[in-house]
Amino acid sequence: MDNAMMIGLSRQMTLRRSMDVVANNIANANTAGFKVESLLLENRAAPTATHDDGPSDVQFVNTWGMARDFRQGELAFTGREFDLAIDGEGFFAVESNGEEQFTRDGRFRLDGAGQLVASDGAPVLDADTRGPILIDASAGSVQIVDGGMIMQNDQQIGRIGVFEIANRSEMSKQGNGRYTIPPIEDPANEPLAMIDPTVSQGFVEQSNVQSILELTDMMSVMRSYQSVSKFLEQAEDLSKRAIERLGRI
Repeated sequence: MDNAMMIGLSRQMTLRRSMDVVANNIANANTAGFKVESLLLENRAAPTATHDDGPSDVQFVNTWGMARDFRQGELAFTGREFDLAIDGEGFFAVESNGEEQFTRDGRFRLDGAGQLVASDGAPVLDADTRGPILIDASAGSVQIVDGGMIMQNDQQIGRIGVFEIANRSEMSKQGNGRYTIPPIEDPANEPLAMIDPTVSQGFVEQSNVQSILELTDMMSVMRSYQSVSKFLEQAEDLSKRAIERLGRI
């Protein structure tokens, strides 16, 4: 396969991945705490076929990572007692499959044992104990005040953990709007509970996806894919004609 075909196919592969990313953004436009993603591309040099003149290498398109926009989404009022939203930096922490996971999705509830849990039952972690938060629902209503303190009958019974991640580029997506971080070698980079976070009770952070922009990106990807397809058709036709001419010589 000649260089032109290889370059065109490499571009088509990245365009297909871009389309998947854009489609996923649109699908999660109404998912609480979802952060918009985009594909990171790079040029990768590769040697050409042997020739006497011309460039010694060509540039292929390659994907090397995923970028996430962690800017805050709008806070939507729900009025539910255990719906929480972080106004500013930080992540809630839950325990899932024996590991800490971080999320901006604050749609919490109480389970049968009185634990504050996420929608799938993963316990929400306390800022001070790094353990589950227990609430007696029969003891009265609960208020979340400044700093994430959980108050019931004018007594503090816990504190919502809002943790600061030093290097968010290393966070790995786990699904359900959650992320994990790799093992920390330097204790200075360990996620720490923020001292005075702003946690809004009765609110949920919406996705920061801008649907109009994503639809525009989707149309741009489609046009680029069609353009590359046309280029490949022309390159294939040119190769066929060259082979036919060689056959007549």
